[in-house]
Amino acid sequence: MVSPVTVVKSEGPKLVPFFKATCVYFVLWLPTSSPSWFSALIKCLPIFCLWMFLLAHGFSFLGASSNARKIFAGLVFSALGDAFLIWQEQGYFVHGLLMFAITHILYSSAFGMKPVNVTAGLVVTAVSSVSYLLLYPYLSGPFTYLVAVYIGLIGFMGWRAVAGLQLANDLWTWTKLCACLGAVLFMVSDLTIAVNKFCFPVPHSRAIIMATYYAAQMLISLSVVECQDAERARKKA
Repeated sequence: MVSPVTVVKSEGPKLVPFFKATCVYFVLWLPTSSPSWFSALIKCLPIFCLWMFLLAHGFSFLGASSNARKIFAGLVFSALGDAFLIWQEQGYFVHGLLMFAITHILYSSAFGMKPVNVTAGLVVTAVSSVSYLLLYPYLSGPFTYLVAVYIGLIGFMGWRAVAGLQLANDLWTWTKLCACLGAVLFMVSDLTIAVNKFCFPVPHSRAIIMATYYAAQMLISLSVVECQDAERARKKA
């Protein structure tokens, strides 16, 4: 397994633009009450930087790794979802929901179906079910079904990420840990969105949502670079 020090030295510089873009978002803190293309750009900028992070590993890396291509595609749909959610009060919330639903399908495919890890699946299913039951009394119309489907998709994505960690068998890698943490943070971010939108105002909801969201996307992006780092380690050995 590639050491954490090697990971930081190799991937840290490539993530500097992402950290800068994230800081710009939080420093500017543009009001959500006045949606504009500029505010959409600022919100999407960290995700654009994650596109560049993956592209910085070379087009040959993306060409050789189907998982990396799926994560990259998921980031593209995430940026579209972010843009739609800027105008959610103007009727584009469902459009954003659809974009992120596609993102979760792509991420699930990237994480794969092995190992199955039934225990992880049962735990995530329980958490997802409880989340929906808490939201259900506040839902109406098509959101009753749309939210259920969305929770199912993000829950499935979370299961596939957590299932790959295998801490008990000492088969984990830092990239699998990144995928697991990223998926959990994504679920926290989206649950906060749902509670804040449908149930009651969550204190500091925007800060919680965006901090967990950006961290989740960064960690998920990191989860696909192991093969290249392993190859570098072998060449240096």
